[in-house]
Parts: sequence; structure tokens; C-alpha cells
Amino acid sequence: MSNPTPDYDKIALQIKTWGQALGFSEVGITDIDLSKHEAQLQRWLDLGYHGDMEYMAAHGMMRARPGELVAGTQRVISVKMNYLPPDASFAKNLKNTEKAYISRYALGRDYHKLMRNRLKKLGLKIEQEIGKYGFRPFVDSAPVLERQLAEKAGLGWRGKHSLLINKEAGSWFFLGELFVDIPLPIDKPNEFEGCGKCVACITLCPTGAIVEPYVVDARKCISYLTIELQGPIPEQYRSLLGNRIYGCDDCQLVCPWNRFGKITDETDFHPRTQLKDQDLLELFAWDEDTFLKNTEGSPIRRIGHERWLRNLAVGLGNAQFSPRIIYALEDRRLNSSELVLEHIDWALKQQNDKQKIKLRKTARLIRIIEKGLPRDA
Repeated sequence: MSNPTPDYDKIALQIKTWGQALGFSEVGITDIDLSKHEAQLQRWLDLGYHGDMEYMAAHGMMRARPGELVAGTQRVISVKMNYLPPDASFAKNLKNTEKAYISRYALGRDYHKLMRNRLKKLGLKIEQEIGKYGFRPFVDSAPVLERQLAEKAGLGWRGKHSLLINKEAGSWFFLGELFVDIPLPIDKPNEFEGCGKCVACITLCPTGAIVEPYVVDARKCISYLTIELQGPIPEQYRSLLGNRIYGCDDCQLVCPWNRFGKITDETDFHPRTQLKDQDLLELFAWDEDTFLKNTEGSPIRRIGHERWLRNLAVGLGNAQFSPRIIYALEDRRLNSSELVLEHIDWALKQQNDKQKIKLRKTARLIRIIEKGLPRDA
């Protein structure tokens, strides 16, 4: 006797409930037709906007074809999970040039593994209900157009900075997908477009990486420069990084919709004290063992100690003049790789130039006092 056909309408409703019980703030279901995004994806690749991320070009149109990525896929269950920590202190951290700014998503535990495990649990929960079927979870782990899928699943719209925005939650959330080979009913795609004429993210981007609405040239993006880029950070962008040593949140911070950002319930995403609001000099002093210990289970670990030092050297060059910074840079200079050395030398020049300006201003003030206030000079 054959098994009865599952009630997919009922299963779809249960998936939403199970997903929320697993910590996902929202769950949507969509089909796999992304053909309307293929031309834009090809244009982005042709223009070289993916930079050194060769895997983007290598997978080509597979990103827009979930059925080619996992044969038999019929539907994608798209989920989002909030990550905004309590006491994010964005402005306080950016304002103090001696502190290291780390993108808020990276201050806690690496979201990839956490979300993938939850998606797998969701997949197994469905299996308990309907029997054996095919499913596969993805969290930034394969060529998936996750924002386009999430938009199609009704979770929000793609903002002009290319990230997904939700009118009730802003954009402080991660996305994940569960590819399934069952014909679930699909949700209504998002039709609300909340950006309107606003171009705040485009005009405020420090490096001008958002080259036109919805199009980011990764080669200029601070997140790419500090995380994905393997080699030297191009000199024209170094001073624009400020104290941002891992990622950048600027385009989200300026977005009016993030007034509705939801604080995460996941304590794993709460900041680690050894990473949040730390002095650049403190982090620059870490040897490789300390770096590996303090970034265990963190997404930061994947850039490795060498690029960590590269980024911090740039941050120190951008900080206000300090003899302590010059000493630390010169000390590290004695035992550094070629990559780190290039950025230390740049930072030393920045610090020395600031010292000269400071000395010139002091000398000018002394002359003004001697001339204008001779009695009190």
C-alpha cells in the first residue's frame, strides 16, 4: 500500500511555526525561477565587480539556477535571523579613532554553522512529518542568490545598497536557505519597495562602492577590502577605511529603515568582550596564537593573522598621532611579512605626517603668542 500524498498546504504552515521555534525571525517559501536576474548577474561579472572573488565567476549562472546547483530542487525555504546585538554603540566606536571598529555581525559566534545546523533541524523536522525527501541547507556556503530568493519568498526588498530590507526589521539579519525537492505552496513575493527616492546609502558610502542603485563594486567595498581581498589594500582606499578593521556597516547605519532593527534573541550573536570596542594597539599586539584563541568560533578567524595585522596597521595609520602607535608599528616592523610591512610603512608615514602638522601648528601658536602677547609669552 503506497503512502498517502502529504498535505503540503498544512506542511507549509507548520514549516513557518517550526522555523520560528528554531530562532528564525521569518520564514518564506518560493519557487526556483530566478531567470529575470541572470542578465544583471552576468553584467556584474562582466564588469569585474566581483574583484578577486573568482568563485563568483566560476559558478556563473548556477547562482541564478537552484535546480542546477542541487538537482531535483523544486522549492527554496528562505529564512532570516536577527543579529543586532544590544548596546551596539556604533557612533561611540566610530568616533574614537584609537578603537577598532568591527562589523556588528562579526562580534559574536560565526553565524554560518549556527544557521546551517538550525536549517538542517528544520529539514529533519519536515522529514519526520512526510518521510524521506531531498533537502540541503545553505548559509553563504554555495553560489546562491540569497537576497533575490528572500525577496521572492516575501521576506523584504533589496535596497539600493543591494542588501535585503524588511519594513518591520530593517536589515540587521542573516539569510539562509533550505533547498527542498517537494512541491510546497509558495508565498507571495515582496511587492513593497521602501527605498523610494532615498539615496542615503549611495552618498554616504566612504569609498563610493555603490556605483548605481542596487549595484555594488566589491573592489571598492570596505567589507571586501578588509575580509575578501587577499593582497594589499589599494592605497587610494586606505585613509577611507578609518578605524574599520573588519567589515563595514555604514550603508545600513544611514538607512532610515534600521530605526526598526530588532535586537537579536541569540546570545551567541552577542559581542565578545575581547573584540568589541578594543584599542587598535591592543589587537595589533596579538601574536598568531592569541589571535586564533580569541577568534575561535568567530567569522573573523577566516581572514587569518596576517590580514588581521594588515587591516589593523591601516587603522593605526588613520588614528590620531600618538608616539605609542609609532613605537608599536616600528616594533612589529622588525618581524612582519611583506604584505603587513607594506601597510606598516604606509601607517608610519601617516603618523609622521600628522606629527609634522601638529608641530607646525604648535610653532605657529608660539609665534602668535610671542608677537601678540609679549608680556605673557
